[in-house]
Amino acid sequence: MKPATLSPMLLGIASLVLSAAEPDWWLALHRAPVLESRFRQDSESLVFGKLSRQGSLILARGGRLRVAYDGGLTVTCDGRQVVQVDPDTRTAQRMLLAEAQREFPLLNLLTDPARIRALYLLEAAGKDALKLVPRGAGLPPLVARGRQGLLRSLEWTDATGAQQTFELLGPQVHGSVDAKLFKPVLPIGTRWATPND
Repeated sequence: MKPATLSPMLLGIASLVLSAAEPDWWLALHRAPVLESRFRQDSESLVFGKLSRQGSLILARGGRLRVAYDGGLTVTCDGRQVVQVDPDTRTAQRMLLAEAQREFPLLNLLTDPARIRALYLLEAAGKDALKLVPRGAGLPPLVARGRQGLLRSLEWTDATGAQQTFELLGPQVHGSVDAKLFKPVLPIGTRWATPND
């Protein structure tokens, strides 16, 4: 998977070639008006062992996002503000998108894929795969894989050392979507847990 045996000069050439001809699935991530999919998120760590969660995801241009985990937790973004709602604890938290992107840089992949080149160098990592190498500190290296013209999975190691895999299950591209989907729905009795709210 890693092109470790290539010389630095060949790696540089591979990077130049890649920048001129990125995979179709990577370009589609930037161009798709709306991407919708089920997903599975797997995590494996020494502390918590193996964990797996599923849910649904909708991405739309303008930084709009809806992630709904099976069981109730939702994260929505209308392009300006990110809101997380946890119906189990009846709490909600909100943060400006720009602040959330700084605090959670991987969020850029979902809300502003055009910014990825400012954060990462892209390298070929085998058939239909890209390795995203951080340009600065505080970002994890990523491996992104595509298939049939669409992004399919992301793999990385988080700050706790846990191996993370985020897999899209049957992604589809749509031309438009109802803007109401990107507004948070707060169950009755929900309180804001965000400071100063």
